[in-house]
This record gives sequence, structure tokens and C-alpha cells, in this order.
Amino acid sequence: MMHRKRRRILIGLVAGGVGLSVILFGGHGLNLVSAVDRSTYEDLEAFTNVLAIVRKNYVEETETQALIEGAINGMLGALDPHSAYLTPDSYKELQVDTEGSFGGLGIEITLRDGILTVVSPIEDTPAYRAGVQAGDQIIKINDELTKDMSLIQAVKKMRGKQGTQITISVRREGVPRLIDVSLIREVIKIRSVKSKILEEGYVYIRVTQFQDRTSNDLDTALKKFGQEAVPLQGMVLDLRNNPGGLLSQAVKVSDLFLSSGMIVYTEGRLESQQQKYFAHPGGYTDIPMVVLVNGGSASASEIVAGAVQDHGRAVVLGVKTFGKGSVQTILPVDGGAALRLTTAMYFTPNGRSIQVTGIAPDIELENIPEAYAAAQRRHGVREENLRGHFGNISDTPNDPLGDRPADAEPQALPEIDIKEGELGKDPQLDRALELLKSWKVFQTTVAEAKG
Repeated sequence: MMHRKRRRILIGLVAGGVGLSVILFGGHGLNLVSAVDRSTYEDLEAFTNVLAIVRKNYVEETETQALIEGAINGMLGALDPHSAYLTPDSYKELQVDTEGSFGGLGIEITLRDGILTVVSPIEDTPAYRAGVQAGDQIIKINDELTKDMSLIQAVKKMRGKQGTQITISVRREGVPRLIDVSLIREVIKIRSVKSKILEEGYVYIRVTQFQDRTSNDLDTALKKFGQEAVPLQGMVLDLRNNPGGLLSQAVKVSDLFLSSGMIVYTEGRLESQQQKYFAHPGGYTDIPMVVLVNGGSASASEIVAGAVQDHGRAVVLGVKTFGKGSVQTILPVDGGAALRLTTAMYFTPNGRSIQVTGIAPDIELENIPEAYAAAQRRHGVREENLRGHFGNISDTPNDPLGDRPADAEPQALPEIDIKEGELGKDPQLDRALELLKSWKVFQTTVAEAKG
């Protein structure tokens, strides 16, 4: 694993794959594959025969390049949900999001049982303002059915010039008909760190994703709060619906709150994929901290939550996280294309694999309004729901609408007035603040339970 600038490829945080911890490699594809024993490819004769038959007999004339790209997509798609072939155009597009500025709609999507599904809308974007929800299934893009459409194809269709209009048709649980959502594309500029004072001495910091400057921006915010007249007595780190991003930034953010010990380690087939990351002295290690997570907290978010949890540095509050414990490496090939290939799995300091199981919170949400609990359950999409994921026990589809008869009456969803990050309207945040205010009592109770 090379220690050069690492890039995220969350498909623009505009319409992207879920929580990819990505490492970018340089070099050319031919150098990577030339050392492979050529006898391994003897079976390629069958492929070339099929290619020739298709070229000669198919009802329409076909382009060899398109057929080969289709075969490559099929091969990588058979590996796991996060490996993919990036055409030159796609590769260039997917590199622009490192700076946190993208063109599009402002939604994170994934493929769930072959259906384009929203993981979460990004705050302050067209999709967010239009009411697109986590769990919505995108059935049409400008009247074109998305069945069998890849993530890359969907991204290309949803991106466009600022000010142009696009309509997506979504299927939502409990709603009998498709919902048409008309959106005006914007340049999406994501602030990865948002912060404010909850009450005197208590601060709230939300990390929406892990970008190049996330750790620096977080450090700046904490230094500013440290200059307040009243010393910091507690902080809430909100990682809910954070799909991940740069592995290097997950390490640096964790390092801000840990003074020593391991943060995360990775394991893969190659020696270069065996990496360990450690914390350094300094940082903000004495401030009581509660970390908020939910089913949309993925990848890099899970690295941070797992690290502070294993070190006993913070209390993790919420529901089980997404469960993506794999690392994708970008491997360039000739012609400007690249492979996004799963090359390693990452583990928490105590050796826990996050894959599928996710991070279980120290404190589960309880005694909360049923409407809020229903909204949390409706998020629905986790790594275990993605076909072909690692650790797969069953490939049985888990589509909440799939088993319902066509004429079944939809279940009414409860009306909710939840505003995450706002005291009094965010039960999870309210609970976190209560916990921080009774921190000494809580710590004593935990110590007595362990003793």
C-alpha cells in the first residue's frame, strides 16, 4: 500500500457507491499483469471463440471494445459489490470528488439486489431539499428504466451542467405509486465538518464524509471551541449517514482523540496490503465524547467508531452500522481506464472485522419515539443486503417490497418531525447530551459493572 495521496471514489457523493475506503496506485496495468503466468489464461480461448461468434451472428453489428468492456464489468461484478471497471471518462469523473466539490444531485446510491437504492441524501443539496429519502429505489432516470443499469452509468446520467433539470422516479416503502422528483442540478460543495455549541461547555461536531481536509477542519473547530470562556466539558461526534471516504483521513481523525495504540490495520494477500496505523501523543484525549452512529455510518466512519470504542475513549450510541470492512485500491490500466478492486479487509485495534457485522453501539437507542425508531429502521440498506458481499451466508434478496402482493394496501408511515443535530428534535442527540452531563456518574457505573 503506497503512502502517496489517497483518493476517495464515492462516485461524487452525487450518486455513488457506499463507503469506499480507497487507495490510489500509480503505474500501468501492463506492468501489473505481465508477471502473471500465461498458462493461467489458456481458458481465454473459450472467451475469444464466444466473442467471434457474437461478432459474426448477433442480430446487430457490435463493437469489440464494447463487448470486452461488458465482459470485464461482468467479471468484476461477480467478485463483490465494490469492485468495478472504470472507463477513462468514469475514472476522471471519480477523481474530482477529493476536493469536496461535485456537480449533480447530492445523493449516495448503491446497488441492492440489482436495484439502484439511495443510501442517504447529502445535506443542503437538491435531492435533500426535494425530500429524497434513504431507502428510496430509483426506478427511472428521465423516464429511462434503471433495471440492469450500473452505478457508473447511473452517475453519468444524473450528472450534468449546473442549472439543467432531471427527473428521477423513486419507489418508496409504503407508497403505492412511483414518486416523480424533479431536480435542478447544482455544483455540490460538501462541508465535511459542521460544528456548533449545544449548551455552554458542550459542543456538537458532525462529519458528513472523510475528505482531504476533514482532520484539519475538525482540529480547527476544536481549537476554536477551546478558546471559549467555559472549558469544554463534553462533545458529540456525529457520524450518522457518513458513507466513508479516505482511509488516511479516518486514521487522522481517530488520531485526534487517541494518544497511543493502534487505530486500524488491514490484511490482504500481498505483503504491501498488510498495514498498521498508530496514534500519536497529543490531540483531544481528555474531553468526554459520545459518538453517534446509525445504519448509514459506513467504512471510514466505522474505522473511527471502532477505534475509539476499542480504546474506551468514547461511548458509541445508536444502532448497528453499515458493516463495510473492505478496502478498494484503484489500479490504472492502459488507455486511461482503471480497476477499482477490493484488495484488503480492515480490522479494529482489538482485531474485530467490521465486514457485515458492523460496529455494535455501546448503548442502543431505547425508549425513543416510535416514529423515530421507524425512520431508523426504514434506512434499511446495509452491507449484508448487497448481493455478493464478503461473508455472505445467503443470497436471498431482502427487498422490503418484493414479497408484497401487487394489490396489497400500503402501510401508512408515521409522521415525524425529526431534525438531526437539533436539540429537542433529535432523540439520539438529546440522549448523548444527557449522557455527557452525567459523565462521571456513568463512568463510575461502568467501572463498578466491570469490577
